[in-house]
Amino acid sequence: MRTQVGIIGAGPAGLVLSHLLHRQGIESVILESHSREYVESRIRAGVLEQGTVDLLAEMGVGERLKREGMVHHGIELRFGGQGHRVDLTELSGGKSITIYAQHEVIKDLIAARLAEGAQIYFDAEAASVSGLEDQPEISFVRQGERKTLSCDFVAGCDGFHGVSRAAVPELTVSERTLSFGWLGILAKVPPASDELIYAYHERGFALLSMRSPEISRLYLQVPADEDIANWPDDRIWQELQTRLSTNEGWKLTSGPVLQKGITPLRSFVAEPMQHGKLFLLGDAAHIVPPTGAKGLNLAVADVRVLAQALDDYYKRSSDAGLKSYSTKCARRVWKVQRFSWWMTSLLHRFENEDGFAHRIHLAELDYLTSSRAALTTLAENYVGLPFE
Repeated sequence: MRTQVGIIGAGPAGLVLSHLLHRQGIESVILESHSREYVESRIRAGVLEQGTVDLLAEMGVGERLKREGMVHHGIELRFGGQGHRVDLTELSGGKSITIYAQHEVIKDLIAARLAEGAQIYFDAEAASVSGLEDQPEISFVRQGERKTLSCDFVAGCDGFHGVSRAAVPELTVSERTLSFGWLGILAKVPPASDELIYAYHERGFALLSMRSPEISRLYLQVPADEDIANWPDDRIWQELQTRLSTNEGWKLTSGPVLQKGITPLRSFVAEPMQHGKLFLLGDAAHIVPPTGAKGLNLAVADVRVLAQALDDYYKRSSDAGLKSYSTKCARRVWKVQRFSWWMTSLLHRFENEDGFAHRIHLAELDYLTSSRAALTTLAENYVGLPFE
């Protein structure tokens, strides 16, 4: 098998990259270790930045997103029994966010790519990459048979546990693992708020989010090693009510829990994001805490940089963009890490925090919600920093 760009992984990064390359007249082949059914059903965060929404629409895959996505112009910060709305659109010069589940984005992208005759091989597990300095090859196994894909370049979009990052020698890894995680539930009940609510409480963080007008997504801060068996549905709803409550007697609507699980929180960056003709994108190179809702959006930002660099290479015989890929991406990666870590530190109770630390949290939130300058910084980062 032979193509111009071999893409490992049919997640958002791999699919968006394949679509952009197709629009530029560049061939690609996608190798995905899981089945199509699996990748179209994986539940992930669903907050899309303005730039991500605009790109999907420009690519011609935004019809269902526009029809079913929920546009939000603000979020609420809740602490000390009071809610404080942050007007994202007004503070950011007209930008907003859109709630649209990641697996729905993937469904739209797969359908669009297959309709255009894309080569997407599901159940094709990449085993290794080689020849990265000269003639890259991806060795993969499909239907019990080992095969080889030769290509000009390899795009490693295969997530944290894929083979791509291991092929980059002399990596510098920056990592921070947190002592707490998020207990998340998907519930068949209309959201109790029109906008996301981020709550800081002395018992820990809570988040009220949504998947659709009929499905709620809610989270609680719990120890990273917590056993989900300790959290029956009634206890979850009771704790959510406690952490989200206000002095005005706000009530949370409960309902049947469709899914629940605990996700650990961590920050991770691997540099450089390239070696020879291999380029890392998305979770293969970086992971951010979910507090700032940046995972998918940061992966798409990587894709924009690489797609432009490849376009310059094939159409203008310039490799300047390819050589500077890691450096350019890292600037945004670290800005997003900073914001995600700040949001996480602002809204969570850390291990062994005393009364002093609790009062500092409250003071910082009080300052944030009373300062237009501080709120503008929050809004600009939350809706998505501009692209270079």
